[in-house]
Amino acid sequence: MIGSGDHKAQDHRLRDCVARAVERYFENLDGAEARDLYQLVLTEMEKPLLERVLENASGNQCLAARMLGINRNTLRTKLQRHGILFSKDQYNQTEKDE
Repeated sequence: MIGSGDHKAQDHRLRDCVARAVERYFENLDGAEARDLYQLVLTEMEKPLLERVLENASGNQCLAARMLGINRNTLRTKLQRHGILFSKDQYNQTEKDE
């Protein structure tokens, strides 16, 4: 289990990754004005976040929802919105195929 100090260090590393990504985004704009950046960042990071957490939870949506700190129904809505159809059975089959 991760201690509270380790959790804070992980939060800091995640923050640094986001900061670097936003910095690169501004560099790639090449002087153009950024628009709707807040929504863009949330949208762009939500799908990979959901995919990685669900993978880490071995497809267990209840566990994934707890890890994310959201309600399971909210998680299911987000998964459907992003076209992520992932169940424990799919995860187990993926492991067998590898």
